[in-house]
Amino acid sequence: MSTIRRYDIDWLRVIAIALLLIYHIAIVFQPWAMFIGFVRSKNPLQELWIPMTMLNVWRIPFLFFVSGMGMYFAMRKRNWKQLIWERSRRILLPFLFGIIAITPIHIYIFQLFYKLPTSYYPHQGHLWFLGNIFVYVLLFLPVFYLLKHKEVGWFKRLVDRLMDNPLGPLVVSILFMIEGLLLKPQVYAMYAETWHGFFLGALAFFFGFLFVYSGSNFWNTVKKWKWGYLILALILYGIRYIEFQMEAPSYLMALESICWVLSLFGIGYHYLNKPNKVLSYLSQAAYPVYIIHMAVLYASSLWILKLDIPLLMQFLAITTFTFVLCFIIYEFLIRRISVLRVLFGLKSK
Repeated sequence: MSTIRRYDIDWLRVIAIALLLIYHIAIVFQPWAMFIGFVRSKNPLQELWIPMTMLNVWRIPFLFFVSGMGMYFAMRKRNWKQLIWERSRRILLPFLFGIIAITPIHIYIFQLFYKLPTSYYPHQGHLWFLGNIFVYVLLFLPVFYLLKHKEVGWFKRLVDRLMDNPLGPLVVSILFMIEGLLLKPQVYAMYAETWHGFFLGALAFFFGFLFVYSGSNFWNTVKKWKWGYLILALILYGIRYIEFQMEAPSYLMALESICWVLSLFGIGYHYLNKPNKVLSYLSQAAYPVYIIHMAVLYASSLWILKLDIPLLMQFLAITTFTFVLCFIIYEFLIRRISVLRVLFGLKSK
């Protein structure tokens, strides 16, 4: 089957990963950073956390939605065996390689930073969501292929009618609300290696597929109502900030998360769905850069946090150094060496 490249989805994935890097850098300047395995500045810069909490509720769910969308496009030209092989090469191999060779580096730097005994410690770290995605691929594959072979019929008509209404895409938030009420996460944005993160990610992955499956109905709706979803997201964020000191009841945070996601898809579809040479490069670089960024972030913090400069300058310096060095490593090592390309999920030369 022929496929149409969705440049807006590529752009949104790149932007989301870039914001995720900045989010991780901001954690370095929070007083609780050490308790979740981050290096920590001696002096906090807690003002950074106000905009970061805006990202909290949608940054990881959004990547799972996009991954589910990617499954739809990947299935258009592959049978199930080809798809499992392709996802194993793109997701499972970098995940396993990262556990063995990448995450131990930033843990080693963490140990040096806090003057702890050093050791080799392979673990998932920030790559946990890659493992989740691969599980979702295997879990939902039979359902997705069933839907693929039944792109006409009552279910497709039901999805089309639902997504043709501005309230339709918001209906999915009900399941996210139920997930939060059942799992009762103490902190809603603690997705990493938790059952809350696993089931929330599974829902986002499934509905990401379903949104694309519904075709133009979904995209026309979010394009038309993007500012409405954004206003609702901002209102819910304001309530969370003023009334609940950032941690609202899970059902409100679930609804806020979906509003952010829908507004972003609408804005992207309206403004970003066009080819771009820069996008072609960044789209390839995004996951390799994400895989290595924690080691680079910790290494830069080890050096920059010792400098006698204002806190905001430290934050900007760590941000600049992390992005620049990650892209240098990508451009001159990962991108150019065939073995590394494969290990980081890229096609070999």
